[in-house]
Amino acid sequence: MRARAIVNLRAGTAARRALAALERRGAAWKDLEVVLTERPAHARELARDAAERGFECVLSVGGDGTANEAAWGLLGTETALGVLPSGSGNGLARTLRLSLDPSRALATLAQSVVKLMDVGYVNQRPFLNVAGTGFDAAVGLAFQERARNGARRGVLGYIRAGLTQVFSYRTTPLAFEGATEPLPTDALLVTFANGPQFGGAAVIAPGARLNDGLLDVVLIEDEPRLKLLLQAPRLFVGGLSSLAAYRRVAVTSLIVEAATPLLHHCDGEPEPPVARLAVRLAPRALRVLVPPWTADDPTGPFLPD
Repeated sequence: MRARAIVNLRAGTAARRALAALERRGAAWKDLEVVLTERPAHARELARDAAERGFECVLSVGGDGTANEAAWGLLGTETALGVLPSGSGNGLARTLRLSLDPSRALATLAQSVVKLMDVGYVNQRPFLNVAGTGFDAAVGLAFQERARNGARRGVLGYIRAGLTQVFSYRTTPLAFEGATEPLPTDALLVTFANGPQFGGAAVIAPGARLNDGLLDVVLIEDEPRLKLLLQAPRLFVGGLSSLAAYRRVAVTSLIVEAATPLLHHCDGEPEPPVARLAVRLAPRALRVLVPPWTADDPTGPFLPD
């Protein structure tokens, strides 16, 4: 398979381990070109260039943000995306059931099958796994700021950022258009879930499918923060949906509006605040490499073809 690996070394030490695994690659990846990103959005350019030059596959080596950028460059092409996880949360890779060990993940990708997955959009900005507004967007912004100031990345970094925000974050009244049922206007967070988890095994939409043509909109109504904090461990055992504050509705499109600009993110990457979010889904818009055991599992993240 003729492939290009796009490596984002800014993703952290895991990306350097992944780069070492690529350098040790076996015969299955003999026709593999390795390139490094040099600036924001560079992965998108490199992926688009690979598709235009006829590469069969692009391997995204980084976190969910790197996968997002690479996929953006591949939309509308026949080139498949492979995810070699080396970020902080690795939500998409975990959903695809890829090993977080780079050598094992690389070997798995060599025997993977191609599946078509849905792609979400927020104001024309694509996302693969999850996007959202509210508390999770504030946490993502705090995480990025801490990382820029030298703090270590990883799941613990998200937990620390969340603890700094949980009692200070203030909700914004929201208006919704396009939902099949009334939604609460006072929400701590609103997540647009294509896949089931944020990353780091934090499951926000259990059972979400990547190719069902639907987005799962998950809202957590605002409650006393200490109460919500005590319930937070449920995120990691798939039990969040049992909370009384948890709401979930499936949509193909949704408008979210507020009187003031909203913090929001796409695949964990902060986006400039805006007062109106136009959310939609493009069904089966991206070719992605999926391990056979994930593709064949009837309870997994893909509906049978």
